[in-house]
Amino acid sequence: MDKQSRTERIKQQAKVLGFMACGVAKAEFMEEEAQRLDTWLEQGHHGSMSYMENHFEMRVNPTLLVPGAKSVICLMYNYFPEQELESELKIAKYAYGRDYHKVIKKKLKQFMAWMHVHIGQLEGRCFVDSAPVLERDWAKRAGLGWTGKNTLLLNKEKGSYYFLAEIISDLDLVYDARVKDHCGTCTKCIDACPTDAISENGFVLDANKCISYLTIERKDAIPERFKGKMENWIFGCDICQEVCPWNRFSVPHKEEQFTPSQELRELKDWEAIREEVFDELFKGSAVKRTKFKGFKRNIDFIKQ
Repeated sequence: MDKQSRTERIKQQAKVLGFMACGVAKAEFMEEEAQRLDTWLEQGHHGSMSYMENHFEMRVNPTLLVPGAKSVICLMYNYFPEQELESELKIAKYAYGRDYHKVIKKKLKQFMAWMHVHIGQLEGRCFVDSAPVLERDWAKRAGLGWTGKNTLLLNKEKGSYYFLAEIISDLDLVYDARVKDHCGTCTKCIDACPTDAISENGFVLDANKCISYLTIERKDAIPERFKGKMENWIFGCDICQEVCPWNRFSVPHKEEQFTPSQELRELKDWEAIREEVFDELFKGSAVKRTKFKGFKRNIDFIKQ
């Protein structure tokens, strides 16, 4: 099988498995991205996420993750819901249903098994936001979109409500071309962020000010200076995506496991949730990342 045919078959199978897009980038050292990441870390924009400092070389060189790697297969998986949760307090749309790590990792394993049978012998590893992989930069290199001013990957036809995943392998494939930036003079995401987490000119995010970071990654008390600025987000935040003009093209996902449970849809009194209810309500959910203590902290910060 020649390189072109191999690439086409892989992209066709990605669609069969439910991925909304698939692109391929050359596996190589990411010089430009390495410099940008180093600057971001030097400025302390990663907050208490010390793990971002770990395995720096692996983050910018895929051949350290998969020796002999030639290609990075980049994938997008839709999570845009048909309906938002009707609640005073809000959680990010990506966390409405089952933890995406579990859902997508299973599909990636199926994909790898398929390639071994239909493409041939290969060495490779699959990733979904759980290893030192600069997934947005790889997706950009693979032509799946551009880095928006809110630092998310944006796509002209699909917006930004999707998960990213990668298969790094030693397969020789046809590489996709990058697409140009289409943010133009728009500053909607910058203007809408209530905590000024996005830099004045965009493209740089200070996690220390980001509502998603404050409600998920930060383990200490939320600083008082953010009182009245959280806009009722208790897990994650979608503000910069909700105002992005490109998300007018978002379409509802077809993944049953991302659909919120009846109990979650009907929940009204968030403040009354006890730990055992929290554990049951968010069983298998990304929301469990905050643990009950963090979840209550977020609610109390907004309501008190």
